[in-house]
Amino acid sequence: MPSQPVRVLSVIAPMTQLNTPYPSTAYLTGFLRSRDIDAVQEDLALGLALELLSPGGLAAIRAHIADLTAPQRTPLVTAFDARFDRYAMTIAPTVAFLQGRDATLAHRIASRDFLPEGSRFESLAVYEDQGGGDPMAWAFGVLGVQDRARHVATLYLNDIADVVRDAVDPRFEFVRYGESLAQSQPTFEPLAQALAAPLNLVDLLLRALTLAALERHRPTLVLVSVPFPGAVYAAFRIAQAIKAHDPGIVTALGGGFVNTELRELTEPRVFDHFDYLTLDAGERPLLALLEHLAGKRSQSRLVRTFVRTREETTPERAPASAASATVRYINFVEADVPFADVGTPTWDGLPLERYLSLLDMLNPMHRLWSDGRWNKLTVAHGCYWKKCSFCDVSLDYISRFDAATAHTLVDRIETIVKETGETGFHFVDEAAPPKSLKALAVELERRKLAISWWGNIRFEKSFTPALCRQLADSGCIAISGGLEVASDRLLTLMKKGVSVDQVARVTRGFSDAGILVHAYLMYGFPTQTVQDTVDALEYVRQLFAAGCIQSGFFHRFACTVHSPVGRDPAAYGVTLQPLPRVSFAKNDIGFIDPSGVNHDALGGALKKALYNYMHGLGLDEDVRSWFDLPVPKTRVARHRIERALLA
Repeated sequence: MPSQPVRVLSVIAPMTQLNTPYPSTAYLTGFLRSRDIDAVQEDLALGLALELLSPGGLAAIRAHIADLTAPQRTPLVTAFDARFDRYAMTIAPTVAFLQGRDATLAHRIASRDFLPEGSRFESLAVYEDQGGGDPMAWAFGVLGVQDRARHVATLYLNDIADVVRDAVDPRFEFVRYGESLAQSQPTFEPLAQALAAPLNLVDLLLRALTLAALERHRPTLVLVSVPFPGAVYAAFRIAQAIKAHDPGIVTALGGGFVNTELRELTEPRVFDHFDYLTLDAGERPLLALLEHLAGKRSQSRLVRTFVRTREETTPERAPASAASATVRYINFVEADVPFADVGTPTWDGLPLERYLSLLDMLNPMHRLWSDGRWNKLTVAHGCYWKKCSFCDVSLDYISRFDAATAHTLVDRIETIVKETGETGFHFVDEAAPPKSLKALAVELERRKLAISWWGNIRFEKSFTPALCRQLADSGCIAISGGLEVASDRLLTLMKKGVSVDQVARVTRGFSDAGILVHAYLMYGFPTQTVQDTVDALEYVRQLFAAGCIQSGFFHRFACTVHSPVGRDPAAYGVTLQPLPRVSFAKNDIGFIDPSGVNHDALGGALKKALYNYMHGLGLDEDVRSWFDLPVPKTRVARHRIERALLA
């Protein structure tokens, strides 16, 4: 228990995203400061990426390559080594360009004579015939030099990431680092073995960044946020470094991964690294933990918190005793902090000028996830619909809906704009309520506040053409929403509360208002047949052709233990496969669908078709042409969406 005044350090663990901070630490830091608690934050994900993407980082990678035997050197690694001088010369100016610090370099980068090109540039072959002799002319035109250069520079960085993966750590990715070690892993053993292995180059850089952050801030409590499985390995490496440096620093783990997958945790070894794990909205558990650390609250009054039993971790016990220790979940029931009272997120302390605006896809909507430094904000906590049968509707982040007033929301927006100097906002709700967005638009207009914003919604009929225009006038530039499987039968089974025709009309209303539309799509839902899949792709083709949607992404349906399908599989015509004994992560669960469809064999065609549709290609082709196996002709009338739009 810390004896000095409390100081809380919240860190973002690698890897999340490189263009803007993941918002968890901003929310927690803003909340803690609203309660007069000394709180700071660090983005170790960005820090690690920038260390690797530097002349020194590339030199360290090359030194590692020198120790590899010939059979260990992949073609990517060999090509990088052969052209190292060019990489070393170009990396710093390219990163500066992507950070917005050297715009004039765009001309050299866009020429494709400046940067070395690896296998990632093969994707440009898709566009070879779209713009004469220039494979990107159709996308960027004659004058789109900045965007063209950002795309080329992004491919260049991805090439380097591939080299790190092949030469240093096969688990490395810029977004999903070591994901397989954590995602739905029933036991801690794979992660424990990885953590027991000698530190590789990436681990050493992360340890140095962690120790530097401890030196700068001198925290008594470190909060590590892990939103995704791809941030878990690095989170444990961070905690490992902290405990080796100073066991007295308290460490706590939270975030989306913990909230979703570690709800039945019984593995004591987790607590060799983290002293506490908290579930769901972090504000109330964190306040309880701080009171406990200050001696003002007993351990039995912690809120939604896992601990290892105190008697099993006393100093006189041998280290091996941790294997026989027990994990205790404590939940002294107290009301959560109302959404209106959680305070305003703050990005103070994060190096906003160092984030990288990447452009990984040549699609005006899809690029928003990686391009630009968006202020991430939430319109409301939870989901107002909370019925979708594939969603984790039983968990707090979905089930507990709590909205703030438009006045409070715009107060937060004004504060953030003043702090960051940025007027772009990404509302990261599960589904922002139409009433709340309408009220937001009215309040923004009343205050004459000009911002740009985008976010996630449901394609429901409340979004009339008039409301779409009002949202566009308020600064809305794009929306995303779940179409899932474009089949009225399956949409009903999913309890989406929408129909294909309704989605067509709503999305066209947004598009007509000048708002870009992204559709989340799904395949492999229970009882989905091959015919359903072909028909769904035809609907999607027509939606693109009619200008209703501009972007999309196909997800393979995954049954989770927290969803209605996972909780009542018989209602959806499937049987769950038995899970092994779980002591660590529990989320995805296999199931047997009597339809017997090999959805994996269909998924590649769906993604290939969608990729082309997003780039304006193949919209007049029969959807069967995308499949490598025989599939039935679609039953959907060729002009079905056009007729729905006229209704």
